[in-house]
Amino acid sequence: MIEIFTDGASSGNPGPGGYGVVLRSGPHYKELSAGFRKTTNNRMELLAVIVGLEALTKPGQEVVIYSDSKYVVDAVEKRWVFGWVSKGFAGKKNKDLWMRFLQIYKQHKVRFQWVKGHAGHPENERCDRLAVAAAQQKDKLLVDTFFEAEAL
Repeated sequence: MIEIFTDGASSGNPGPGGYGVVLRSGPHYKELSAGFRKTTNNRMELLAVIVGLEALTKPGQEVVIYSDSKYVVDAVEKRWVFGWVSKGFAGKKNKDLWMRFLQIYKQHKVRFQWVKGHAGHPENERCDRLAVAAAQQKDKLLVDTFFEAEAL
């Protein structure tokens, strides 16, 4: 089984943001993060999950994703996102990321576990530090192209 711990951060909403991911399976451990010049917290929470799943090299993996984002966990576990798809995401945000998520999600056996943020969960705290640090690297921030185009 593979465990993926995720967190997203945004300073201002929208504002500079980042994500942090910890992947763990037996003795294997990997950290991923990136920052964006203008985005939202929900986009970073969802992108962290996507990047974690995209880092897996073999399809059909059993994966538990730990996230403090009710937005992401509830959308999948309560199956809301599948209703959003059938309605063409009418009135919903982050369609680009949800579509990207669904492409990688269907390749694995994924379940979500919500964890309370900022409550001392070691991996969640690590992901938070990675996300915040990534968002603060002003000279290395990426462009969230879809979000910035939508904001115009």
